Amino acid sequence: MNYDEALDWLYNVRRFGPKRTLGPTRHVLKLLGDPQEGFNSIHVGGSNGKGSTSAMIASILEAGGSRVGLFTSPHLEEFIERVKVDDMEIPREDAARLLTEIRPLFEEMLGLPEPMPLRFFDIVTAMAFLYFREKAVDYAVLEVGLGGRLDATNVVDPLVSVITNIGYEHTNILGDTLPEIAGEKAGIIKQGRPLVTATRDDEVFKVFGEKAQELGSEVIRVGYDTEFRKVGAKMSGMTFDLRSRMEYKGLKVPLLGEHQITNAATAVAAVEALSRYGVDVPEQAVREGLQGVYWPARLEVVRTGPTVVLDCAKDAEATEAVRRTLEGDVDAGRIVAVVSMSSDKNIPGMIRNIAAVSERFIVTTHSVMGRAASLELIAEEITKNGRPYEVIEDEKAAFTRALELAGEEDTVLVIGSVFLAGAARSFYKQG
Repeated sequence: MNYDEALDWLYNVRRFGPKRTLGPTRHVLKLLGDPQEGFNSIHVGGSNGKGSTSAMIASILEAGGSRVGLFTSPHLEEFIERVKVDDMEIPREDAARLLTEIRPLFEEMLGLPEPMPLRFFDIVTAMAFLYFREKAVDYAVLEVGLGGRLDATNVVDPLVSVITNIGYEHTNILGDTLPEIAGEKAGIIKQGRPLVTATRDDEVFKVFGEKAQELGSEVIRVGYDTEFRKVGAKMSGMTFDLRSRMEYKGLKVPLLGEHQITNAATAVAAVEALSRYGVDVPEQAVREGLQGVYWPARLEVVRTGPTVVLDCAKDAEATEAVRRTLEGDVDAGRIVAVVSMSSDKNIPGMIRNIAAVSERFIVTTHSVMGRAASLELIAEEITKNGRPYEVIEDEKAAFTRALELAGEEDTVLVIGSVFLAGAARSFYKQG
């Protein structure tokens, strides 16, 4: 298969299915020679910030001279963004070649007396692991796709497990309460391996602590066992001090928002946890890695006059972090919000946070039609918050209309979905 043919096949594989187990994932990896055993890994889960934290960990390790694989999801603009080695995306031809290698195994497993259907993320995970083994990475930083316990990435025995935080997400799959969701996320904690977490919720932390104690795992709680404080903020990023295993003054990260300081502190704690294995990453690598991290569409400014800001915030906790940043750290002028959301999210909470900083809305729909919430439902919540809105179903027309409504000193905020942010990024870059 060429690249387009491979993606066409992959996107027609089911994403979810009943009675999810890791059996099919383990089976296909065994057929491929267990590539996950060919590299050290750091496993990163959580509700928000896990992608940013993963990118920061990878950047720090790269700055320290290691060869690093990074596996994240979903992608913003193109599939190959999901798999990187030393910050370089997997070439299309390699993605096509590896997917072609996996496809007959997919068919073989469907034909077993007791079929073992692989899902979309099983296949992508296997592709990433194969590529990391080929490239002989020293470390692979692996972002959990969904949940933790039954996520396809949870076949590794990582040197360090990271759980950023817990919020209400995918409640139809993970559970209706924070402790239930935390229990699913805690599935990535491994026997005798340290856990780093930034949760502020004591009830959630209790779930993690009990699981870690059961497995003999040390727990590092960011903000408690380590301390950090914001020093400065501007549109180009944040400056902060951190006390952890070492004392750091004036660390900089080119991402906006206090939540990114928490993510950065979590990344540093994860890298420092490697000292249990005799790996000491120098302070200069921490500084260079954080300052050089690239993680787009997280309060990313893609144009000015008017300013256009993109954010992947996809739940109430993430939109609250955006609200705090826009209220406290930047002068955004009048804000026009372009929104689309997935149907399994806390839409009332998300709209409430966005309405707190936005004067008007444009409601549109993102590209994954099976998951997008109805325009009427989003509009109803905007009305409850007393803000005017327009409904423009076509994404590109919505992005254009936002520029017409915003003045030179104002801001267009595109928010609510990774899929929407990716589409906006492509549109505004071309314009």
